[in-house]
Amino acid sequence: MTELTSIWPLFNLTLTTPRLVLRPVADQDFPAAVAAAKSGIHEPGKSPFSTPWAEAPAEELGPNMARWHWRSRAESTPESWSLILGIWHDGGLVGCQDIGAKDFGTLKTVSTGSWLKRSVQGRGLGKEMRAAVVLYAFDWLKAEVAESEAADWNAASLGVSHSLGYELNGVTRTAWGDKVEDVQKIRVTPETFNRPDWTLKVEGHDPVAKFLDIS
Repeated sequence: MTELTSIWPLFNLTLTTPRLVLRPVADQDFPAAVAAAKSGIHEPGKSPFSTPWAEAPAEELGPNMARWHWRSRAESTPESWSLILGIWHDGGLVGCQDIGAKDFGTLKTVSTGSWLKRSVQGRGLGKEMRAAVVLYAFDWLKAEVAESEAADWNAASLGVSHSLGYELNGVTRTAWGDKVEDVQKIRVTPETFNRPDWTLKVEGHDPVAKFLDIS
């Protein structure tokens, strides 16, 4: 019988940290991801996302999330790709961490974004999951830069970035839902990255690298 991982090689990837397991979200994981998002991610009316997807009506959140995952997979090619990794902690899905790139073969640059349900925030899990994908980017994908951004009021996200060695990389004005926000751009390189004191376990890298044409 043909395995799903042979059809969609990105499903092979698993990253393991001391407290977390990160792997691509599959269709069977959608109910758990939707439940985690519905449990609450941020203070009402204070969305950390440029598109306030987590504030959608409950009956719309699930279909919207499924569409987003399907679109991200469908549009992933060596020239432009996105990996949306589910975050499993103590056996349950508690959020997502994405890593993606455009023209990676030339730019060697990745970008990241994430969310965690509120009930597990404040435990350092956000830092651990970001460190995991940055380690994977630098040590396995041979990226030279990792970029991210956050609204300038988002002290929690910017604090995680600062603790990992990210440097400020300019401010832009961006449409943020129905508002305008100043958005802080940030970047980290292998030279400035504050590496954690644990080792990242990586499984299933070779099929991913082959699919994305990364040597």
